[in-house]
Amino acid sequence: MNFQSDCFFWQTVLFVGLIFLLRKFAWKPILNAVNEREEKIQGALKAAEEAEKKMQALNNQSEALLKQAREERDQILKEAREAREAIISEAKGKASAEADKIIAQARETINNEKLAAITELKNQVAVLSIEIAEKILKEQLNNDDKQKAIVDNLLKEVNLN
Repeated sequence: MNFQSDCFFWQTVLFVGLIFLLRKFAWKPILNAVNEREEKIQGALKAAEEAEKKMQALNNQSEALLKQAREERDQILKEAREAREAIISEAKGKASAEADKIIAQARETINNEKLAAITELKNQVAVLSIEIAEKILKEQLNNDDKQKAIVDNLLKEVNLN
């Protein structure tokens, strides 16, 4: 045998032995480490996908809550406007009714005062008329001839009736 062939043989034996040793002691741990790393990467990817799904669900939920809050706000504002309008309308109605009542009372007071003034005026006219009649009668009754003429006229009127 030749040196080259011996060398080739020993190189081959060493290479096969090295492969066997690597396979037994290094290859399995390296493959296990690579597999574990791949599993961890897959797990991290799944966790990231789940986190993204959860994030999307939370975004959807927060959008739904925002929409609901806006609807509730709009409803509250609508109810507040309606309540304000109802209060204003009620206040206008009360004010109008109160104004009508005050006007009616004022008219009644004016009519009462007018009637009182007319009655007072009639009373004063009656008093003045009586005073004037007294004065006229006193002047006419001072004269005896006039007294007899008045009495005669009265008797004639009484007899006629």
